[in-house]
Amino acid sequence: MTSKKEKEAFVWIWLPGETEPVVAGRLEADKGNILFNYGKSYLDRIDADKPAIAIYEPELPLQAGVLPLPEGLTMPGCIRDAAPDAWGRRVIINKTLGLKGQGTDTAELNELTYLLESGSDRIGALDFQRSPTEYVPRAAGNVSLEELIESAQRVEKGVPLTPELDQALFHASSIGGARPKALIQDQGKTYVAKFSSATDLYSVVKAEFVAMRLAESAGLNVAPVKLVKAANKDVLLIERFDRAPKDDGWARKAMVSPLTLLRLDEMMARYASYETLAEIIRHRFTDPRHTLKEMFSRLVFNILCGNTDDHARNHAAFWDGKTLTLTPAYDICPQGRTGNEASQAMLISGNNNLSRLTTCLETAHNFLLSGEEARAIFARLTDAIEQNWDAVCEEAELNEADKNFLWRRQFLNPYSIEQ
Repeated sequence: MTSKKEKEAFVWIWLPGETEPVVAGRLEADKGNILFNYGKSYLDRIDADKPAIAIYEPELPLQAGVLPLPEGLTMPGCIRDAAPDAWGRRVIINKTLGLKGQGTDTAELNELTYLLESGSDRIGALDFQRSPTEYVPRAAGNVSLEELIESAQRVEKGVPLTPELDQALFHASSIGGARPKALIQDQGKTYVAKFSSATDLYSVVKAEFVAMRLAESAGLNVAPVKLVKAANKDVLLIERFDRAPKDDGWARKAMVSPLTLLRLDEMMARYASYETLAEIIRHRFTDPRHTLKEMFSRLVFNILCGNTDDHARNHAAFWDGKTLTLTPAYDICPQGRTGNEASQAMLISGNNNLSRLTTCLETAHNFLLSGEEARAIFARLTDAIEQNWDAVCEEAELNEADKNFLWRRQFLNPYSIEQ
């Protein structure tokens, strides 16, 4: 690594349908902020055959000069969406600081460093380079799941990786989330691979598989998933929806999170609300009425399956330069629960975020749904869970202990389903 505190980075973007990136502009560290301005060559593409698109409008509109930050933000949200989160930062700290990385504050490295030191195959259509003229991807060869699992275990322990294992895990250092994961390709498809953690008290990997499959059976638009084994451990593979195969490579789909749509950062995430998100959907998304019903159904399903980690980076929208379209659902993972009472990560109705169907009923009108329509969604999703529970658990080879641990605690908890 050249520096712990990088001063600038150049943003490269895959335009819609393209398999090669072009440079879009420059990021600069300035008194604790990260500022962006588009390059002249990019702005000159507005009338080209493959015209420039705003990285995300209204946050970074296509105009010359340093663009102002939204109030309260220290860097553009659409850029932060492409940065690594907790797990990726641990990998980068392990890579750059070795043993000193164990317990190291992630603030030891600045945001530009995390952007430049993470793998290039990040979620969405952006990457970051030190050069404005030469694109050099930071990537590793496709390695075995066994190698990736060994790498993840060493990072969790704060043990430095060997060069081979370092490259195995580095590829996925750019993706979000707090749990061990990696990026792989298999038989012409791309996946996010999720591994168990040393701190797991139950089969979290299988629980997420069960939740995702039940969501699919309930008619929600979710990313396809499958369970595999490697090194005698379960691995969850989630098919990526931000990549599209082309004859000459992979096209990348631009994405933004609701945190960006709401103009919030991590420090303000507790103010993120489904009500405000519904308002944005009504005005800026394709097929808003259908999208509102889908978003409401995902909220309800999260409550029914005990996924309280529905924060504003665990939803996303595709961005094509003009409009927003809801992506398939992902990260539907039941969370550990000691008692009955629980709260969602995002506000549901006013300041109420209690994980209850009654709370959803209070906000149904914001999703252009009547009380009768909301209750019909409750019944449809509840029935799908009850009717498919045994079959999906059998598909996951979930043992009786984990099955009993999840049923009526995370899935269909009495506190949540009382109306």
